[in-house]
Amino acid sequence: MSQAKIGVQAMMLKEKFEELGAYDTLKKVSELGYHSIEISQIPMTPENVEAIRKASTDFGMEIASMSAGLKPMTEGQESLSTHFDKIVEDCKAVGADILRIGILPFDAMASLDKVIEFAREANSYAEKLAEHGIKLYYHNHHIEFTKYDGKFLLDIIREEAPLLGFELDVHWIQRGGRNPIEVLKEYEGKVDLVHLKDYRISQLPDEAFEALNNGDMKAFMQAFTNIIQFAELGEGTLDLPGIIEQSIKSGARYLLVEQDDQYGRDPFDCLATSRDYLYENGYKHLF
Repeated sequence: MSQAKIGVQAMMLKEKFEELGAYDTLKKVSELGYHSIEISQIPMTPENVEAIRKASTDFGMEIASMSAGLKPMTEGQESLSTHFDKIVEDCKAVGADILRIGILPFDAMASLDKVIEFAREANSYAEKLAEHGIKLYYHNHHIEFTKYDGKFLLDIIREEAPLLGFELDVHWIQRGGRNPIEVLKEYEGKVDLVHLKDYRISQLPDEAFEALNNGDMKAFMQAFTNIIQFAELGEGTLDLPGIIEQSIKSGARYLLVEQDDQYGRDPFDCLATSRDYLYENGYKHLF
């Protein structure tokens, strides 16, 4: 079994990519101690592809995976159905052998039939990508833990798309009501990618008590039921050592630190907090 590597999910750095450029953003990521990255929500312009390729060489940065949907979810967005050859070329240019679908298409959330249609189409693209030495993976959120006739949607996708791998996001698994460690066990051998982010219950905001004082119980209860946050590693409630150990047992190649919302903190500072937690808990050798 090859050793898993801890890296970064680039989505949380998309504003840094715009501000600093791809090369200098990856330089900063490297200086923080991370040496692998998943590219997501970054425009794959020729300039960015070249900057990512050069940075990976200059800073010893592995490109863990690239991202694409089956179809455009916004106008002009690249996708496998519209830009297949370019996506394959971009993966090869930066040395990535994994491509991941970041979310279930919104229109596929309408019914089980549409999810099955998506899964079968994804399986078809997984077969086509395999001809180019690229594996296709699917990233979960919480909606995949909806049940249909006693089966979780995520398990149905796995059944309908046997060639598809899975990128398990431990925060979203927890938000979906499952134990991340148990899901990682169930997907052993199918999970090369894991998103590491903690699960924090925040304090009620001042606005909630203002609503309470004004007699607006609806607004107060909305705030009361919406205090889950994405957290830096070690700042929440997840059993991260257990998750990391099970991820490795389940065959993960990359454990990618991600925080969907940083709540006003600089994302580089958030990555430093997560790095420090991982160092302190004995995982420095995975960087």
